[in-house]
Amino acid sequence: MIKLEMLRVFLAVADEGALALAAQKLGRTPSALSMALSQLEAQVGARLFETDRKNRLTPLGRLVLEEARRATNSYTRSLDAIARHARSLAGTVRVMAVPSATITLLPRAVLAFSQARPDVRLDIRDSDTASVIAQVAMGEVDIGIISQSPRANAAPSVEAEVILSDPLGIVARHDGRFAQMTKGRGVGWQDLIHEPLIANPLCDLVDHPSVTEGLQDCRIEARNTTALLAFVRAGIGITILPQTAMAEADPALHFFASNDPHSRRELCKIRNRAAHLSPVAQSFWDLLAPLASSP
Repeated sequence: MIKLEMLRVFLAVADEGALALAAQKLGRTPSALSMALSQLEAQVGARLFETDRKNRLTPLGRLVLEEARRATNSYTRSLDAIARHARSLAGTVRVMAVPSATITLLPRAVLAFSQARPDVRLDIRDSDTASVIAQVAMGEVDIGIISQSPRANAAPSVEAEVILSDPLGIVARHDGRFAQMTKGRGVGWQDLIHEPLIANPLCDLVDHPSVTEGLQDCRIEARNTTALLAFVRAGIGITILPQTAMAEADPALHFFASNDPHSRRELCKIRNRAAHLSPVAQSFWDLLAPLASSP
């Protein structure tokens, strides 16, 4: 039977390239490591190193190295999960969200949770939708919030629930060329020609040829909502964002709803189907209840 300790020894020797260095790293004797490696090679039925110097792996050794890393990382994550559950109603809730959610949706939930559970630590990070899904799927975070439909983006291991749906539109300076050219009439996606488009991942949710053309010609892309608003405010161009991104009044900026066609983005909370949330993580999940959709 291949034991986890054998894999740990093999990883250390493969990383260090020498028994003596690996023994020093693990705080064990070289002979003990040599015996563990011999036992591992006996179990797999072939040599893992090209020479006795342990500085070159065989093709099988390279495969075992990859699987050993995966196995030890999985073991570490499992221990972390056990420790979190052992702490029961205390501990940390790890949340990763797209930047727009950290501005518009999380403050309400964080305030309510912090008042109810001041003994629990909240670890909140932001990233793009693909990264959030990947981190939830790997068990690196407890709860994720993404800004695209789960039907299109969620991995099979991820459970998703829509908590907010709001319209997408064009954000421009109140006194900029875009505002001047569309003054007194309805705005459409074809009006993107009036100023340079600052791209962001939400632009992909709009199915319109003018958006596609604008993305092909754009020279600036940003993923952070705060940065996008700052760029528009500075007169660099216009961008596409949900209406809730303009929750705080900004006299320099204006949200223009497009009518051809209406496009929406969904905020979804996600979690790993196979992982059981700790009691405190479950409490935070429940706080992220669906909100009334914006018109």
